[in-house]
Amino acid sequence: MKFLLPLLSLCVAVSSALADPWVTYEPKAGTANGKSIVLLSGDEEYRSEEGLPQLGKILSQRHGFKCTVLFSQDADGSINPNNQTNIPGMHLLDGADLVFNQFRFRELPDTDMQHFVSYLEAGKPMIVLRTATHAFDYSRNHQSPYAKFSYGAKGGGFGGLVVGESWTYHHGNHGGEATRGIIDGRNVANPILKGVHDVFGLTDVYGVNADFPDSATVLVHGQVLKGMNADDAPNLQKPIMPIVWLHTYQLPGGKPGTALGSTIGAAIDLKSEDLRRLFVNASYQLTGLPVPDHADVTLVGDYTPLMFGFNKFKPGVKVSSHELK
Repeated sequence: MKFLLPLLSLCVAVSSALADPWVTYEPKAGTANGKSIVLLSGDEEYRSEEGLPQLGKILSQRHGFKCTVLFSQDADGSINPNNQTNIPGMHLLDGADLVFNQFRFRELPDTDMQHFVSYLEAGKPMIVLRTATHAFDYSRNHQSPYAKFSYGAKGGGFGGLVVGESWTYHHGNHGGEATRGIIDGRNVANPILKGVHDVFGLTDVYGVNADFPDSATVLVHGQVLKGMNADDAPNLQKPIMPIVWLHTYQLPGGKPGTALGSTIGAAIDLKSEDLRRLFVNASYQLTGLPVPDHADVTLVGDYTPLMFGFNKFKPGVKVSSHELK
């Protein structure tokens, strides 16, 4: 037995070394719908490393999408939202039908960024959550051909080019005034809003820039509340702002595509059933599948997301810990 122990340790080490530095959720047997989604986690504040795995589980186990979640991480496979330059698996976008993007100020190697840009040039759909309106910051490598996607670049970078909106400002009091979603009655018949009535999130309403595109189809407006409870009164001194919208984009030389921009969508916001349903509906609509009348968005497993905040993530969590048990 004493000779087997070193061998067993070696096998475990090799198995760990060979594990993919991302997590893939396969649909249940007989439920696959043929569509593949890649979810990009990488922000320091809003716990996308917790929220996107839960969305991936719901989309795969309840709706038949194959879902792969990528993470900002250190070399040892520990999830580290503060690591802005290492997100293994970007090549998987090449085969994706839809991408969820919840980056914030990332600066990826050019070889990785090429897969991201090629996806957009193909005119494929993207769901852009919260801080991903300002997904990139090329403050390290100004000479990169992808520096034009930096949030401070002319035209708003990635946000301006694809989402119709870049970083603006906290319209609600950050951490003190929550958000009540108000459906835009002009677009209530949009399939993405099927079964969506009650949207609430603890994150505050973002403001929008003066050049917010008139061509955008606003699905949900954000009303600022006077506190952090769902039944708090609205702050009527602060006008409503678009928080979920559809925007047609086209990179130079590329094909036209559709982006769903949503400035609500932190991990803690996903406790809202109807917000989860909106994102599931959008996944159907943007991949060309018929949207269910009332999509099942029951949580998969335990979901107790941490409150948003810088450096409030749980350290030492391995990518592999998000695999379905």
